[in-house]
Amino acid sequence: MQSGWRVGTILGIPFYIDTSWFLILLLVTYVYGTDPSWQATWGSLAWVMGFGLTLLLFGSVLLHELGHSIAALRQGITVNSITLFLFGGIASIDRESKTPEAAFKVAIAGPLVSFGLFIALSLLAASAVLPEAAQVVVANVAQINLVLTLFNLIPGLPLDGGQVLKVIVWKITKSRTKGIRWAANFGQLLGWGAVALGLFSALAYQNFSGFWIAAIGWFAVRNAAAYNRVTDLQEAMTHLSAADAMGRDFRVVDAHMTLRQFADDYVLQDNRPGIYFAASEGRYRGQVSLDDLRNTERSQWDMLTLEDIARPLLDIPSVREQTGLPAVIDQLEQISLPRITVLSPADAVAGTIDRGDIVRAIAQRMGLSVSDAVIKRIKEEGQYPPGLQIAAIAKAASEG
Repeated sequence: MQSGWRVGTILGIPFYIDTSWFLILLLVTYVYGTDPSWQATWGSLAWVMGFGLTLLLFGSVLLHELGHSIAALRQGITVNSITLFLFGGIASIDRESKTPEAAFKVAIAGPLVSFGLFIALSLLAASAVLPEAAQVVVANVAQINLVLTLFNLIPGLPLDGGQVLKVIVWKITKSRTKGIRWAANFGQLLGWGAVALGLFSALAYQNFSGFWIAAIGWFAVRNAAAYNRVTDLQEAMTHLSAADAMGRDFRVVDAHMTLRQFADDYVLQDNRPGIYFAASEGRYRGQVSLDDLRNTERSQWDMLTLEDIARPLLDIPSVREQTGLPAVIDQLEQISLPRITVLSPADAVAGTIDRGDIVRAIAQRMGLSVSDAVIKRIKEEGQYPPGLQIAAIAKAASEG
């Protein structure tokens, strides 16, 4: 679920402001509004100038993210949203570019926009067409855009420079995963360095801005670590197939059984709706859908058999045992079903897979412990745990 306040749509992209951004609005306005030189020259107007500078900064960050978004849209990539928050902004895209060259265009677009704003605003401030107070504000915003450009080019995730480093390693090694690992690890290293430098500055020199540097560093550490976790999850998926995740949570029933007998012996006796496949003479005849049973006239239940309503295995949503788990997950999401059937090379039922089976298989691959109670809840709810973006990660893996 998207957090923050939705304030509109830009180029068809939903635009949000996180509640943490209002802290920046107040902080930047206060810092510039109380600047001694501004107060001495313009008095109370300094507060208006500080607020105006903040709004221009707001616009600059928005244009930076629009740069990334437009580059992604030109590649046919859906941009889900743009959000401004405490440490800047983020454009949420549906998937990653398919080649290093295309990914580079998306990564560098934001810094190029910021640098373009630096040049344009610097020329505007020097043109003398604005009042002196406005010139000062515009000149400061120009300098901030230059700082944003250089800061974002630092080669560590989650910064744009980290994306560029990822692309370079991806191009050299032919491995997107290695690119992410390098950029994420470098991002963590730089983040810890910023934390140490900021705390030292704050404690040794009583410099309040040191705490801000440390906070930015901690943000970088956490986000770079998140990239590594996502990569771990994606790698685990790519090493698993449908055969590794499937369960045997289904029942095989006699295809010659009447609908009445099936309803009495199975449907009414089971505590929860089961998964049934009809078989006779050693062959699967198809899947028995409880909806098909309910839609059949009760007067026909004593005359019709399960074979009459069974759906042939090749006509139902299914995957093969050797199908990669990312493709299985992606297909489950596309058809919006609680589970999918796994077929053997001989077109027999090998198993079924639901979201609980998927989480269990990934957890086992990663050496994580997930309780049976959690798996049971996932199976019953048909939803992945909150914050575990398995569907989006699988889509990226299957398309990559």
